[in-house]
Amino acid sequence: MSLSQPTPEIAVFAPHNFYSSTIDLCSSLNDLNMDKYILQEDLKVLGIQVKTFPFGIDEAFYELIKKTGDCAGERNYYGISSMDEEGKIIYRAVAEEKYTGEAEKFNYEQTTIERGDYFFTILKGWGRKKHCIKDIFQEMMEDERVDKTKPCVEWYKNEDEMLCMVKTK
Repeated sequence: MSLSQPTPEIAVFAPHNFYSSTIDLCSSLNDLNMDKYILQEDLKVLGIQVKTFPFGIDEAFYELIKKTGDCAGERNYYGISSMDEEGKIIYRAVAEEKYTGEAEKFNYEQTTIERGDYFFTILKGWGRKKHCIKDIFQEMMEDERVDKTKPCVEWYKNEDEMLCMVKTK
């Protein structure tokens, strides 16, 4: 099952060198470069909280894809993570909402990926490097320009590329 997707029309890349942000190996995190991505409108998404995080993420996405009936490339898929008051990570597997009321139709929760400026870096081969994702976000969150009160966003572009995104201040 492929998660290949088009770039949404409401977003604009503003990279100084798009592929300079590509992470090929976890060991290259010390050279992490972030480029800027501008999400011009709020993005309504539907999905489910993965209550067994870090386990169950793949299953949550497979359920989401099966329930909505969308094959790969028919909508954008994201992972959204934030921390609760006790420091526990809350993870949601979500998909871009196609129409108003779709979340209710499938009995999913609806949330919004907030418009604005994001820093991003690309993780190539993310399926083989899932163990790197937390380290990438941890390093990105150390940047003083990042709004640490906002969630981290994983944008699954396709089976090879995932954007790790953090909102700027």
